[in-house]
Amino acid sequence: MAIYLTKESKVLVQGMTGGEGMKHTRRMLAAGTNVVGGVNPRKAGRTVDFDVPQCLKGLGGTPIAVPVFGSVADGMRATGADVTVVFVPPAFTKAAVIEAADAGIGLAVVITEGIPVHDSVVFTAYAKAKGTRIIGPNCPGLITPGQSNAGIIPADITKPGRIGLVSKSGTLTYQLMYELRDIGFSTCVGIGGDPVVGTTHIDCLAAFQDDPDTELIVLIGEIGGDAEERAAAYIRDHVTKPVVGYIAGFTAPEGKTMGHAGAIVSGSSGTAAAKEEALEAVGVGVGSTPTETARLVLERLGANA
Repeated sequence: MAIYLTKESKVLVQGMTGGEGMKHTRRMLAAGTNVVGGVNPRKAGRTVDFDVPQCLKGLGGTPIAVPVFGSVADGMRATGADVTVVFVPPAFTKAAVIEAADAGIGLAVVITEGIPVHDSVVFTAYAKAKGTRIIGPNCPGLITPGQSNAGIIPADITKPGRIGLVSKSGTLTYQLMYELRDIGFSTCVGIGGDPVVGTTHIDCLAAFQDDPDTELIVLIGEIGGDAEERAAAYIRDHVTKPVVGYIAGFTAPEGKTMGHAGAIVSGSSGTAAAKEEALEAVGVGVGSTPTETARLVLERLGANA
């Protein structure tokens, strides 16, 4: 099983014909993702050939021709797409997401970083009203190993398994996926580290709680805001599966933005210590390093074997 993304998902790529879009579409195809089209109004009607490596079983390296549509709506009508991955520049991301929501797409994965916060506020609220789930912005996307990969997460560092992962940090997502590769993952979701994101820790916790094949949840947070404290309250009231956490930013100086736009500490609010305390108070094992976090996962899985 999985959350949000499966082998049945049909994926469009907005910005597929740009440099980043081309590179990562090729990687998504190589991971087995059913990429059914790109979107670029200036190149509608063309096809793009992707020379996918041998790891895509059954194709023997034969180029895959992916059509380009003039709009998300056109792509959905032609292919039945239900997911879009957004690789467009920050200045155009709001319009791209609103276009996707107007077309009725179910899931929009917004990889773009550097989006003005006001734009993120507008398009996340608009998408929610239209029934479109947003992953991101400023995120690595999500992957259901062995089934589908929507975004930039490396597909070859883990395997299908019984751990669900939700993370603000792309780099830490990759590290935990690699450290726990022998166990594997149901789905890994990088929700992004901006102050405004479409899908939260709590959304993913709820989905993993309902997924019968997810046995344990890993929650990766970082300094700034109160998302982890709110997640702790949700875990206390609604999650029965074991949860292991990691909080990045224990050494961050007060008042400094560190890495992600949302990672800023003001006084005692948003500190790593406060987040760790809130999570541990509801029974979440919190590692002091990613490697210790992986060890806690193995211990919890052993206790629940």
